[in-house]
Amino acid sequence: MAKSSNQKTKLLHLSRMLLRQSDEEHPLSVTQIIEGLARYDIRAERKSIYDDMEALRLFGLDVQCRKGKSPGWFIGSREFELPEVKLLMDAVQSSRFITQKKSDALIRKLEGLASVHEAGQLQRQVYVSGRIKVMNESIYYNVDKLHTAIAGQRAITFKYFDYDIARQKVFRQEGKRYVVSPYGLIWNSENYYLVAFDHGHRELRHYRVDKMAELVVTSLDREGKDQYPDFQLAQYGQKHFGMYSGQEMRVTLRGRRDKAHLVWDRFGQDIIMVPDGEDHFTVTLPVVISPQFFGWLLGLNGSVTLAGPKDAVAAYRRRLSAALEELP
Repeated sequence: MAKSSNQKTKLLHLSRMLLRQSDEEHPLSVTQIIEGLARYDIRAERKSIYDDMEALRLFGLDVQCRKGKSPGWFIGSREFELPEVKLLMDAVQSSRFITQKKSDALIRKLEGLASVHEAGQLQRQVYVSGRIKVMNESIYYNVDKLHTAIAGQRAITFKYFDYDIARQKVFRQEGKRYVVSPYGLIWNSENYYLVAFDHGHRELRHYRVDKMAELVVTSLDREGKDQYPDFQLAQYGQKHFGMYSGQEMRVTLRGRRDKAHLVWDRFGQDIIMVPDGEDHFTVTLPVVISPQFFGWLLGLNGSVTLAGPKDAVAAYRRRLSAALEELP
């Protein structure tokens, strides 16, 4: 009997069938496989199925055969195991910077990494109640362009904006374009920030990626290497964790030993803590003196305090006094 033109795609259809329709709890019987291939006008015999499975196994698919009461074939290990797919889907659904529309599209694609039977479990795992999603979908294209600029060591230009009370864009610098050289992206407090060398101010600054408009990758070479030859993105993020500008200063913190983990979590594992009596420690480290740093300290209710220098302590007192005066 003449073979149909679809016979050449037999292995492709067979691999897709196994990946999408089978797992350890749901093996496909030889009869199911033959019937599934027949839908694509592909003829198959029992013996040829065994040969095809061996070919797929040699190609690299983890094709397993179950014997016993419910015999059949299924995919054992996959490129992404089910817990890994769940982790990716949870990250997508819970991420604030990914819009709901884009989240739904990404989740549908991630479901394709599991069998149809496992996909049902995934749908029940990813809902996050009350998650507020951003409305600006251009962030994905901005991130892509920024990676292109960073890899090519090129400068970029863009307009930077805020929102007014009517949620209308208000451009900074009267709509004039910023010219910067990108050095890296930082994820902080559910937002993407670009760390870049500002050509006008001749210093490193950071910008919210979702507030960039009309971003263009230029042919200009990246600047800032001479001023920052030893730039480290991780160190920059630790110092500027509040994502606002301020004076950088080495400060000394004094805290209770049972709260040391809060300082580790905030500033990383490279800092050195010095015992101060039986119950306390001190640590000296560089921070950016900003309202965000002071807010972090205040939130610790005295379990970690600012011990010095005097300039930093004075600035903290001024901030607290100003906050009290703002109360009605």
